[in-house]
Amino acid sequence: MKRRHLDMENGHDKQSSGSKKRKTIYDCAQSGDIDGFQKLLQDNPSLLRERNAFMLETPLHVSASNNKTEIVKFLLEWKGDEKVDLEAKNMYGETPLHVASKNGCNEAARLLLAHGALVEAKSKYGVTPLMLSVCQSSRAEDCSTVETLLEKNADCDATDDEGMTPLDHLSKIQESGKLSDLLVSRQKDQHNKKFLEACSKQKERMDALEKELSNIVGLDELKIQLRKWAKGILVDERRKAIGVKMGTAGIFPHMAFLGNPGTGKTMVARILGRLLLSVGILQTDNLKEVQRTDLVGQYIGQTGYKTREKIKEAEGGILFVDEAYRLIPEERSGRDFGLEALEEIMSCMDNGKVLVIFAGYNEAMQRVISSNEGFKRRVTNIFNFKDLSCEELANVLHIKMKNQKKDSLLHGFKLHSSCTVDALAELIKRETIKPQRMKLNGGLVDIMLNNAEGNLDFRLSDDCAERDELLTIKLEDFEAAMEALPE
Repeated sequence: MKRRHLDMENGHDKQSSGSKKRKTIYDCAQSGDIDGFQKLLQDNPSLLRERNAFMLETPLHVSASNNKTEIVKFLLEWKGDEKVDLEAKNMYGETPLHVASKNGCNEAARLLLAHGALVEAKSKYGVTPLMLSVCQSSRAEDCSTVETLLEKNADCDATDDEGMTPLDHLSKIQESGKLSDLLVSRQKDQHNKKFLEACSKQKERMDALEKELSNIVGLDELKIQLRKWAKGILVDERRKAIGVKMGTAGIFPHMAFLGNPGTGKTMVARILGRLLLSVGILQTDNLKEVQRTDLVGQYIGQTGYKTREKIKEAEGGILFVDEAYRLIPEERSGRDFGLEALEEIMSCMDNGKVLVIFAGYNEAMQRVISSNEGFKRRVTNIFNFKDLSCEELANVLHIKMKNQKKDSLLHGFKLHSSCTVDALAELIKRETIKPQRMKLNGGLVDIMLNNAEGNLDFRLSDDCAERDELLTIKLEDFEAAMEALPE
C-alpha cells in the first residue's frame, strides 16, 4: 500500500503488474497533454512544486523547455493554494526562463516574462537567460528569443562567473552577423540610457551632499575631501555605464578625527555614513559609537570578545571609536587591555566589512597613532577639527535653529530679527573667554539655546501671549543666557 501511495503522489499509479504505466506530470508537460496534465494537478496540487529525479526540474521547467505554451499558461494562471515558483532552480541553478531561453522557446519565454520572471536571474555559474539564448540563437539562426529578452531590458553587460558577457559568448561562436549586430546595437542603447541615468543621479547625489555639507561649519579641508570622494565614485559610475570595466575598490578609507569636544566629529561621521551609503561604498549608514568601556574587559579573554561583538554590530557601516586615546593610558600600571582592543580593531580593518573612525583630542590621539605600527598604514585620512570661532558658533546656532527635529524641545521656535549672526558672534566674544569656548565648542550653542528658551518663558507676562511671542527667542534672552554659562 505504501508503494502504491507514493506512485499515486508522483502521478504514476500502477493499476496492476501487467497494466500500462500511467503518464507522469512530467510526461504530460513534455508532450503537451493538457488534459492529462490538468487532471493530475487537480487530483494532487502538490505536484505543482514536484521535482523530477534527473534534473530536479519542476513541471514549469519541463513545459517551458519544450515550448508547451498551453501548459505554461495553465501553470502561470493556476488559482489553487499552491503557487507556481517562477524562480525555481534545477540542479544547474537554472530557472524556467533559463531553460526556455537555451532551447529557443520564445513563446514560453514571453509568457514567463509577462508574469514577472526575472530577466537577470543567474544560474549556478552566473549565467543569465540572455547568454544561453545567444548561444542557442547562433546555432539555430533565429534571434526571436534574444529579441524577446532584450525587449525586457536584458543586460548586455552582465557577466558570468568567468567574467564573460553575452557578446563574449557569441564571439566564441561567430565574429559577426545579424545576432552580433543586434547585441551591439542594443548594448549602445543601454549604455546611452545608463549614462544619462548616471549623470542625473550624480547631480542629485552631489546636490544632496552639498545640502549636508551646508550644515557643517568650518572644516573646509574635510569638505573638499568629501567632495572628491563623491565625485570620483560617481564619475566611475558613468564610466561603467558606457561599458568601461572598472577595478574593484580598495579597502575602506579609515580615518582619524582629531579635535576638542563639540567640534562636530560625530555629526560629520553621520553625514559621511549617508554619503558613502549613497555612492555604494557602505551597505548601511549605521554608525556604532563605542568608547573604551564598550570594548575593554576586566579579565583575560573578555576584551577580544567584547570588541569583536561591537565590530560585528557595526558591519556594513561605521565603527566610531570615540576618545580612542583612552585605549592607550598615559601611565600603565599593571596589565591594561586597551591595547588588545585596539589590535582587535586593527585586525578587522582590511576585510572590507566595516569603516573605522578614531576620534579624540589632537595631542592625546598621537599616542594611539604611534602605539601601533599598522595604524598609519590603515588610517589614511587624518582630519583636524579646529575649535570654532565666535562667528562659527553663531552660524552653528542659526543652523541648529533651522534644523530642529520634531521631537526637539525647540521645534517650532524661531529667532527674532535682532539675533543676527553678527550680533550673536559679538555677544559670544564679549561674554566668554577662549578656554571656555575651546572646552565647549558646539556644546556652548546647546547651553545658550536651552538657557535662552528658559529666559523666554520667564519674561513672558501672565497674560495670554500671541503665538509669535510664545515662540520667538530674542537677543535679550541670549544675553540673559550667558550669565548662566559654566566656568
